[in-house]
Amino acid sequence: MGLGDTAFWIALIQIIGINIVLSGDNAVVIALAARSLPPQQQKKAILWGSGAAVVMRIVLTLVAVEMLKLPYLKLVGAVLLLWIGVQLLLPEKESEGGAEASANLAAAIRTILVADLVMSLDNVIAVAGAAKDSFALLMIGLAISIPLVIFGSALLLRVMDRFPVIITLGAALLGWVAGDMATTDPLVKDWVSRNAAWMHEAAEALGAVLVVITGKWLAAEAMLKRPALVDLGGRIPAAVEAPAAAPLGLVNRILLPVDASDNAARAVEHVIAMRRHHPAPESMDIHLINVQREVSGDVSRFVARDALQDYHRERSEKALERARKLLDAAGVKYSVHMLVGKPWDVISDYAGVNRCDQIVMGTRGLGTYTGGLLGSVAQGVAQRSPVPVLLVK
Repeated sequence: MGLGDTAFWIALIQIIGINIVLSGDNAVVIALAARSLPPQQQKKAILWGSGAAVVMRIVLTLVAVEMLKLPYLKLVGAVLLLWIGVQLLLPEKESEGGAEASANLAAAIRTILVADLVMSLDNVIAVAGAAKDSFALLMIGLAISIPLVIFGSALLLRVMDRFPVIITLGAALLGWVAGDMATTDPLVKDWVSRNAAWMHEAAEALGAVLVVITGKWLAAEAMLKRPALVDLGGRIPAAVEAPAAAPLGLVNRILLPVDASDNAARAVEHVIAMRRHHPAPESMDIHLINVQREVSGDVSRFVARDALQDYHRERSEKALERARKLLDAAGVKYSVHMLVGKPWDVISDYAGVNRCDQIVMGTRGLGTYTGGLLGSVAQGVAQRSPVPVLLVK
C-alpha cells in the first residue's frame, strides 16, 4: 500500500481510531497513580511514566506485527479482538483490589508503566492487525496517535464523555478489524482469495455487528444484576416520601441533572425562576444530580475501588460547582446527588424511585456522558422517564 492508495488511508484512520478509543482510559490510571504526589512530581511522573510506556508500546507493536505473519496467530488475534470489543461496551466492574495512588515518584512511574503494559495489549493487537503488514503505515499511525493519547488524553476523555457513540463505534471498529484478520491469516488467505473473495467484506461487517449486539446485550444483562442507583459513597439512594400534592399546574419536586455547561446553567436559572413564581416556594424540593460515566473494565480491574470513587467524586464535584453557585446565590435550598452509570438510565430511575414531579435539564447539560445534540441523553431520558421532562435550551 502506498500514499496514493485508498486502502492506505482507510487503514491509517483505523489505527488512529483504535488508539483513541482504547487509550482514553489510560489517562484515568495515570491521573490516579500520580494524584498523591506534589504538583511538580506529578508532572515528572506523568512525563517519565508516559514516555517509558510509549517506548514499550512501540516495541510490543513491532513484535506483534511480525508474529501475526505466522499461521493461526491472526485467527487467535481476531478472537481476542472480538472479546476486547465486547468488553469495551460493558459497564464498570466492582473491584476491591487494584493500585492505590503512589506516595513517591518512582512508585508512581512504575505504576503507570505496569498499568500501560496491562491495558495496552488490546491496543497492540488491534493496531498490528489494522496495519496490514505495512511497516510504514504502522509507524505513521503510531506517530500521529501517540501524541494524541499522551498529551491530549484529558481532551479525548471529554470528547468521549460528550459523544458516547464514539465508544460504540470504536467497539464496532475492533470487530471490523477482527473480521479482516480472520480472513487474512496465512492459513486461509489464499483459499479465501481464490474461492470466496466476498467472505472478506462479509467477515468484517459480521465482526462489527457481532461485537455491538453482544456487547449491548451483555451490558444490559449486567445492569439488571446491579442496583440501578448507587451513589459515590457506595450507598443506594433510598426512596423518600412523596411531596405534598402541588396546586394544579405546579410542581413541587424537581430533578435537575447538570454538568458545568452553559445549557445546564440555563436549566438551573429556569428552576430558580420557577421557584420565584411558585405560590409556596419553600415547599419546592430540588434534587441536583450529576452522573459520571463509568470507566472501562480494564481501569476498574486495575485501579482500587476507593481510588476510582474518589476520581469520580472529584469530577462530579467540579461538574456541580457552577450549578451550586447559582442556586446558593439565589438562596435556593437543594439536595446534591453524585451517581455513576448511564445518565439516561440513572436520571430516569432516580425520578421514578423518588417520585419527582418533573425533570428539568439542558439539552446538552446532562451530566458528563452527554451527547452533543438532542437525541442522545435528552432523548433517552424523554423516552424512559416516568415523569414529565422539560428541556431548556
